[in-house]
Amino acid sequence: MATAMAASAAERAVLEEEFRWLLHAEVHAVLRQLQDILKEASLRFTLPGSGTEGPAKQENFILGSCSTDQVKGVLTLQGDALSQADVNLKMPRNNQLLHFAFREDKQWKLQQIQDARNHVSQAIYLLANRDESYQFKTGAEVLKLMDAVMLQLTRARNRLTTPATLTLPEIAASGLTRMFAPTLPSDLLVNVYINLNKLCLTVYQLHTLQPTSTKNFRPAGGAVLHSPGAMFEWGSQRLEVSHVHKVECVIPWLNDALVYFTVSLQLCQQLKDKISVFSSYWSYRPF
Repeated sequence: MATAMAASAAERAVLEEEFRWLLHAEVHAVLRQLQDILKEASLRFTLPGSGTEGPAKQENFILGSCSTDQVKGVLTLQGDALSQADVNLKMPRNNQLLHFAFREDKQWKLQQIQDARNHVSQAIYLLANRDESYQFKTGAEVLKLMDAVMLQLTRARNRLTTPATLTLPEIAASGLTRMFAPTLPSDLLVNVYINLNKLCLTVYQLHTLQPTSTKNFRPAGGAVLHSPGAMFEWGSQRLEVSHVHKVECVIPWLNDALVYFTVSLQLCQQLKDKISVFSSYWSYRPF
């Protein structure tokens, strides 16, 4: 019995020493690694120009789709804003070609990119507040920090992977509709959003439902992408989507950012797992 107790005490002493090393050394090594990765992610969002404080450089992306050639165009991205859009739409019924572009004095902020960048900055801030001189006293303290960092990273990732669901009246009321010259025809709606590493442009063609229409009018709810047949009310009119054209382009640095988010979340989870393993050695929670 005495030998078993001595062995147990010795094992406990070894575990406590390992746990102290984990708190004082390995935690900070992981935090440094996380900061390095997230700074790289942050650089992807800033995309500086020739000077570090200068404006973000402009990048042109050609819109395309494997399923339609009705819409073609080029979007110009400058940081978190669309600074130009040049779009050609071939009308399905008569093959008439419509051309519309952003007015020169207009830019369209992509809130998803802005929000994702802000969440990354907040995660970096949380990590920077626990520099090398900070001594973690308990495992619970580390878990709390990891949870806070993971929350910001999950929110950043979700902003890029989960576009907002909008109703058709919300799209119609969007300022994006008023960005173009010449003014968009009243039977067209346009929406732009980020989905994963892609910048997507959707054009909705509409037709008016006559008061004599026998169709059962059922307003559509919110959606990322509405389908033909979706109905809505705008002003005094009832409208129906007749055609939907979606084109997109890949933004390589968004793909980089998503990879950095995934790697960072994995590192956070691994550190949490290491901390939590020690709780299995004691019947009470020593941390």
